[in-house]
Amino acid sequence: MSQRTVILGAGESGTGAAILAKHLNHDVFVSDKGLIKPKYATELTEAHIAFEQEKHTEANILNADQVIVSPGIPLKAPIIQKLLAQGTPVISEIEFGAKHTNATLIGITGTNGKTTTALLTHHLLKGAGLQVGLAGNVGHSLARQVAHTTHTHYVIELSSFQLDLMFDTKLDYAVLLNITPDHLDRYDSYQDYIASKFRITQNQTVNDKFIYCSDSEPVTEYLSNHTIDATAIPFTLHGEVTEGAWADENAFHITLNQPKIKFKMNLNQLTISGKHNTYNSMAASIVANSLLIRNDVIRESLMDFKNIEHRLEFVTAVKEVDYINDSKATNVNSAWYALESMKKPVVWIAGGIDKGNDYESLVPLVKEKVRILICLGKNNIALHQAFSKHVDMIINVMSAKEAVQVANGLAFKNEVVLLSPACASFDLFESYEDRGRQFKYEVRNL
Repeated sequence: MSQRTVILGAGESGTGAAILAKHLNHDVFVSDKGLIKPKYATELTEAHIAFEQEKHTEANILNADQVIVSPGIPLKAPIIQKLLAQGTPVISEIEFGAKHTNATLIGITGTNGKTTTALLTHHLLKGAGLQVGLAGNVGHSLARQVAHTTHTHYVIELSSFQLDLMFDTKLDYAVLLNITPDHLDRYDSYQDYIASKFRITQNQTVNDKFIYCSDSEPVTEYLSNHTIDATAIPFTLHGEVTEGAWADENAFHITLNQPKIKFKMNLNQLTISGKHNTYNSMAASIVANSLLIRNDVIRESLMDFKNIEHRLEFVTAVKEVDYINDSKATNVNSAWYALESMKKPVVWIAGGIDKGNDYESLVPLVKEKVRILICLGKNNIALHQAFSKHVDMIINVMSAKEAVQVANGLAFKNEVVLLSPACASFDLFESYEDRGRQFKYEVRNL
């Protein structure tokens, strides 16, 4: 009798898992408590995969041999708790996909920067001619690609939610960019969230590489109290290291012992600027160097990389005012990086669903750089409390159109209007992408 695989959630992750399960001749059932997007419903229908939407029929779920859960579904959800209570294996789509490929796996996590670093790493490997897939929170689902392609390498962006349901997967390269408080609504404590991020190292051996930012205090503190079996390679902006990556004012440098590598890249040649992107570039370059990609190929790829939509994306200039879309900044640390990289006075658009944010770290930057704060969200009390003493004016708005019109009326020449919300988007928008696109639409209509 074929294995019964049930998938909860039918977005890119869930549909990809269903495609692979069908490919493996499993008895597949997909259940989504919400409406399934038409493109995924059509794909499931054409693949002859049974599915339901706007409900979870327990009888069809609790009889599974294994359940694959999409990252958006919290582990505290009642249906998950019932599955765990009866001992049914509950795993992520990444775990499922990884079980069925022998490709080299490069996992990238961190509170901030993981999408940019995953895209950059993929770009470096692709530039070297490798058969490389991009998966996880970006690109197509890993399971879908395992079913339909013959990649030799996968770059996988991993959220803590995906890591929580990975148990047997062994990553050849595990990259941890940073850890700052985030998603504390989904974790009982900050320590639990930190431990979740470090699951990226589980099952690694001395033959695998753990590439980490030694400037991130929670990372180094965890490492001082726990043993990691992989070969640990740090990257830092603060002082030279004997092995790993470090930067001076003009360039970043990489030294590796196994394989023996030396690499240097001038910072002014990077297409993505700011300290956070130096970190991202160092992490991606360590992976590329470890895979013996030639130095000139790495340099060339770093010089022609284009960053993602909604991440410090220059939209246009209107009346000598720059408009920048950083809608992907859904937490305080991301907004910190955005403000830190601004070279002109800022009209800052922030707000949304506050995930227990502590805005204290932003105060020095806001004092130094922000003239006006425009709060785009249903509940702006926390932003008012944090910044009312430090800016000339705070204004509440309830739409992207209103935010852009107010900013346009108040911004001076040679200032920047920066959308960098520090919050999730779901109070007024479908997603951070929806928020960013509405912002860009309104800016272009000025």
